[in-house]
Amino acid sequence: MDIIFPVAGFGSRLRPQTWSKPKPLVGLAGKPMLAHVIDRVLPLDPSQMVFITGYLGDQIEAWARATYDLPLAFVDQPEMLGQTDAIVRTRDLVAEDALILFPDMLFEADFSVITGTDADVVAFTKEVDDPSAYGIAVSEGGRVVRLIEKPQEAVSHDAVIGIYYVRRMTDLYSAIDDQMRRGIKLKNEYFLADAIQLMIDGGAKVVTGAVSVWEDCGNAEALLGTNRYLLEHHPPAPTVREGAIVVPPSFVAPDATVERAIVGPFASIGAGAVVRDAVVRDAILEEGATVETGVVEHAVIGRKATVTGRAARLNVGDNSVVSL
Repeated sequence: MDIIFPVAGFGSRLRPQTWSKPKPLVGLAGKPMLAHVIDRVLPLDPSQMVFITGYLGDQIEAWARATYDLPLAFVDQPEMLGQTDAIVRTRDLVAEDALILFPDMLFEADFSVITGTDADVVAFTKEVDDPSAYGIAVSEGGRVVRLIEKPQEAVSHDAVIGIYYVRRMTDLYSAIDDQMRRGIKLKNEYFLADAIQLMIDGGAKVVTGAVSVWEDCGNAEALLGTNRYLLEHHPPAPTVREGAIVVPPSFVAPDATVERAIVGPFASIGAGAVVRDAVVRDAILEEGATVETGVVEHAVIGRKATVTGRAARLNVGDNSVVSL
């Protein structure tokens, strides 16, 4: 099985963090968001990982090649024309089955459903109270019959979270070709749900697979919530620093400097970061960030950014300087 990661988006909702780095490389609990996602699919023993890149894609390629010792492939999506415009670009790279995974969220899933079904597609879903903000799957007799984007009526509460197993990628590529010939798109973008709906209409068997956890990383508020989830449910080893207090659950990189400070709970302190004469809690400090003489909470501080001064809630991009 191949794993396909569409990672070409601009990450607009997560700015200013994504002005200088792609969204999948924003840090969470000590490593990039994308690394946490890949951790959850590596047990599937993928034949290769295929990344569809665009904006700042060279950073993703450099990071992946430096991090993973398995076959990797990269393809460019030069214009943001939607999900299937991205996926169809893997046609020359992926011929058999694949797991398509949009890595802008964190999840916990049991992938054994893949081997336990003869379905052509498995769409992973999470039950939600209000389905109006999501794409949802409508099932009858154990099979998905309709995929609806942001339904006005709650005809189903199974939200599609952006993970799809496709048994024969050639079938999906054919459906995408048909979708594009017909011009089936929304706001000038081609969506994967529409291509899979064409497969359903043609007789394909599509079923759902449940996920137990679905944590969004779309904006700063959601990112901090996912950071808290990771630290609480997958806690790192306790950190002890002389002259400082580290309150668990928190992550402190081995080469980070923590002096006369209180860190945590729910703090993620990246490599080479500095916390001095300060309190940092419920916050993410990216690589090389500095916080001095202040209280920083519920904050995201970008790479090599510096914050000094009084208490604040902040969302500071890379290489910024903030004095309060």
